[in-house]
Amino acid sequence: MSWASAVVLIVLITAIAGVLRARASSSASQRRRDDDQPVRGPSAREKALESEVEQLRERIQVLERIATDPARRTADEIEKLRDER
Repeated sequence: MSWASAVVLIVLITAIAGVLRARASSSASQRRRDDDQPVRGPSAREKALESEVEQLRERIQVLERIATDPARRTADEIEKLRDER
């Protein structure tokens, strides 16, 4: 190995070590910043999503009831829902 190759190899190893050290340092400081932030309540988007999930659960319950109930009772319930509108 020539002296030029050795110099290039040393510079390359030093550069890689610097990048790895910087990456480790930034991830450690990011974890510290995340731990220092106060706990917040749910955002408006989270509240909207929770509301939508609850509505979907109610719809699923109705569909399950329709799928498992006898035919006459189901027909009566459908007619009742039509009359409400």
